[in-house]
Amino acid sequence: MTITQLEYAVAVATYHSFVAAAEKCYVTQPTLSMQIQKLEEELGIKLFDRNNRPNTVTAIGAPIIEQAKVILSECEKVF
Repeated sequence: MTITQLEYAVAVATYHSFVAAAEKCYVTQPTLSMQIQKLEEELGIKLFDRNNRPNTVTAIGAPIIEQAKVILSECEKVF
């Protein structure tokens, strides 16, 4: 799990779109999707319901996204 992966996940949760999140993170959509997929594989859960538009956070993913926001906030204090 990386800080970048958490940033991407929070961006998707914020913008409800992989395309919009990728644009806001200044990466390509395939790059962002690949990193989120790696994060989901590591966690063993799906963070997003990709069948709905806009993309929604899964029930099991919601606490992960909230914790990611806390982690990123704490990281900002260091940098």
